[in-house]
Amino acid sequence: MQIAMNTVVSMTYELRDSEGTVLESSAEPVSYLHGGYDNIFPRVEEELHGKAIGDSVEITLEPADAFGEYDETLVQMEPIAAFPSKDLKVGMQFEGEDETGDVILYTVTNIDDGKVVVDGNHPWAGERVLFKATVTGVRSAVEEEVAHGHVHGAGGHHH
Repeated sequence: MQIAMNTVVSMTYELRDSEGTVLESSAEPVSYLHGGYDNIFPRVEEELHGKAIGDSVEITLEPADAFGEYDETLVQMEPIAAFPSKDLKVGMQFEGEDETGDVILYTVTNIDDGKVVVDGNHPWAGERVLFKATVTGVRSAVEEEVAHGHVHGAGGHHH
């Protein structure tokens, strides 16, 4: 079976930065619903379309096609009193909202002199990345998966 609209694709993958360092990889296959449901990078989905079990893809993703460009406006300095945790540490993450109400995950990048610097960029924003994947499974999605826009069961989302 080939990867097409409304198929569930299982794959192993590896994501590397431009230096060749592995950022993320999967030893066990992960699954996503194919067909423009925003469950995977659109450029990767395009490359996988029409592939079958055993096929591999290797694609270089520019920042706009991966984790976005680095946005300086997402870096903010706040007073330490604005944070609920007494054990505030660099690397901690907090949810916030942008002007449109979208949730942004902020990471504490610096704490100094009663001030906290938080960064709402993805840690790999601005990075060109290499995405390699090998297809390990392809099946037709069930009606409920299509209706919900994601995979259910093994390797997917559970209710």
